[in-house]
Amino acid sequence: MSETLTPPQAAAVTPSEPAIAVQGLTKTYRTGFWMNKVVSPLKDCSLTVARGETFGLLGPNGAGKTTTIKCLLGIVDPTSGSGTLLGKPLGDRSIKQRIGYLPENPYFYDYLTAWEFLHFAGQVFRLPNCVLQERIPQLLELVGLSIDTARKKQLRTYSKGMLQRTGMAQALINDPELVFLDEPMSGLDPIGRYQMREIILSLKQQGKTVFFNSHILADVEIICNRVGLIIGGKLVQQGTLDELLGQTQTYVVHGHDGDVHQFQDRLEHFHLQGSHWSGEWGGSLPELLGILTGAGAVVTDLRLQRQSLEEYFVDQVRAVEGDRPVSV
Repeated sequence: MSETLTPPQAAAVTPSEPAIAVQGLTKTYRTGFWMNKVVSPLKDCSLTVARGETFGLLGPNGAGKTTTIKCLLGIVDPTSGSGTLLGKPLGDRSIKQRIGYLPENPYFYDYLTAWEFLHFAGQVFRLPNCVLQERIPQLLELVGLSIDTARKKQLRTYSKGMLQRTGMAQALINDPELVFLDEPMSGLDPIGRYQMREIILSLKQQGKTVFFNSHILADVEIICNRVGLIIGGKLVQQGTLDELLGQTQTYVVHGHDGDVHQFQDRLEHFHLQGSHWSGEWGGSLPELLGILTGAGAVVTDLRLQRQSLEEYFVDQVRAVEGDRPVSV
C-alpha cells in the first residue's frame, strides 16, 4: 500500500511495551440441562507477544485457539487471569480502533457489494469518505479482488475464497497496529494462500503485530517469528522455531568413491553400495567437507535436515494426548 493511515485517536505507547501480555488466562463454561457440566477450552494460558512480532498459535481442533483470541479481543470474558493489549487491560474499548480482526467464519451482509461492505466497515471506525475512496481500492488490490467485481457483485455471489479476501480487507480497513487472524488461509486455493502469506509478510515488514491461528504449518514456518502450541486448553510450548525444533544441524550427504575407511566411522547411518555411499553428519560443514576432500570422495548431494514443524507438532500432541489420530 502506498501510504500508512493513522487510526483515529491512536494513543502513544512505549516501544518496549509488549503488544500482548497475558497471565493465567482461563475460560470455563457450564453446559448441559442442569448447567453442571464444566468445560474449560482455555486453562491458565500465559504468553507475551512483542511489538512488530508475528506470532502463530497452533493446536488441534478444539484445543482453545479461537477461545484465546476471543478472550484477548474481549468478545468473551475470561473466567480468570489478566492481561493487556497495546498497554491497555483486556476489554478496554479505547484500543478497538487500533486492532484488526478476521474471524475464522466471518459474517457478511451478503446483499452488499464488497465495496459497500468495506465502506461500511470504514464508517464504523469513523474514517472520512475521502480516506475510504483511496483506501478501499488499495486494499482490494492487496487482497486480489478486482474493483469492478467489488463494486457490482453482491457478496452472496462470492466464493469462499473471495469472501476470505474480503474479510482480510475488512480487517485492515483501519490500518491497525495489531491484527488478529483466525485461520486466514481457510478456503483459499494455493495461489490465494500464497497471496495471503505475502499480505501477512507485508504487514510484518510494516512493523505491525500479527497474531494468528493456522492449520497450514508450512506457512507458519515461513511467516512467524515465534509460535505457541496449545493442547487441551493449555499452552504447552512457545518460542522461536530454533528454540522449539533445535539448532542442532544434521547434514545428509551422498557421494561416491574415495577412501571410505577414512570417513565411514565418522558418519551416522553410513550406507555403502558399490562405490556409492551415504550418511549423516552432525558437526560443522567445513569439517565434513575437509574430511571428504581429504579422502578423495566426490559429494553428489548435501542437504541440511532437522525436524519439521509438522513433525514436532504431531510429536507434542501425541505426548500429551496419546497415540491417536491428530486432527489439526
